[in-house]
Amino acid sequence: MRLVPAERVRLQILNVLHAWGMAEDLAATTAEAMVETDLMGIDSHGLSMLMMYETFRNNGQLDLSARPKVVLDSAATALVDGGANLGHPNADFAMRLAVRKAKAAGIGAVGVRNSHHFGAAGHYARIATGEGVIGFITSSARTVLMVPTRGTLPLLGANPIAFAAPALRNRPFVLDISSTTVAANKVKVYDLNGKPIPEGWVVDEAGRPITDSARAMEVIFKEPGGGVTPLGGAEVTGGHKGYGLGAMVQILSSTLTGAAFGPIRNPQRKPGDPDDVGHFFMAIDPRAFRPEGGFEEDLDAMIDVLHATPPADPAKPVKVAGDPEAEERERRLAGGIPVPPALEKHLREICARSGARYELSDD
Repeated sequence: MRLVPAERVRLQILNVLHAWGMAEDLAATTAEAMVETDLMGIDSHGLSMLMMYETFRNNGQLDLSARPKVVLDSAATALVDGGANLGHPNADFAMRLAVRKAKAAGIGAVGVRNSHHFGAAGHYARIATGEGVIGFITSSARTVLMVPTRGTLPLLGANPIAFAAPALRNRPFVLDISSTTVAANKVKVYDLNGKPIPEGWVVDEAGRPITDSARAMEVIFKEPGGGVTPLGGAEVTGGHKGYGLGAMVQILSSTLTGAAFGPIRNPQRKPGDPDDVGHFFMAIDPRAFRPEGGFEEDLDAMIDVLHATPPADPAKPVKVAGDPEAEERERRLAGGIPVPPALEKHLREICARSGARYELSDD
């Protein structure tokens, strides 16, 4: 396993995006989101996504020259058309627009349609906290992979949710979750590393659990039945809530914005049609509710109480949402981002096909 400095990973992503014809500013925003995702230990949504993005590009599903365009605008809301580009520049634009509206009106909500995969939702929630406001993000997904509780056919995507709030002394509170038990791209990471997946992540067309990661990838991406279980598992005791959560995200991200819903759109799609992924971004200025201030101080106090909870294992202190990612980021900034040999092989092939320089090693 090669450990690669973050700046070298950033340069590798930029080289490929530039070779594909993406404008310098759009590529810089995309690379920033992807590298930050890898630094936080979310290997499923960073550098390894270049493999999937190459497929989308070759299939005519991406317009890497498109820029986000505001098509509806009001004091507190906006609708953005992403032009079928990757979701990273669209999401960055929309989150920052929502922040500006929140600072002017107390709250800002921005929907995005005609977009694509945008990486880790938590990255954009952190943009909001960096500006001193609360961030809330949802996104639909291009791949239909979530099997409803008691069902056999996938009908929803991983449909992530992120929420972040700024503190003063402590790190921001950052919750970033999928409405599935696991994101499909995390299964990809297990496959790249040749590791079995935990039982309960993926089921086949008969509802039987799968632990072989290569087989799981076939079920998720190539077969009509089976898929990833909803958050809470396959059983009705918990999974129906995860499936309902995924449906809520779909409503905010796609039904509200006019973006696509896979089970309806996919049978009608023609080769080269854009995926039309939808996102939803909301920013809230705490001073709209507490003009005298105090929100950040109270959140600090809450986080302090949570951290001070006696741990079940003294060697494993209690953590708050956002802590594991922040701690992993510190480790990877110092020691490098792990790149497994299988991913290196894929990246060398992408560079050869695109004409981009390979940057992850000195040979």
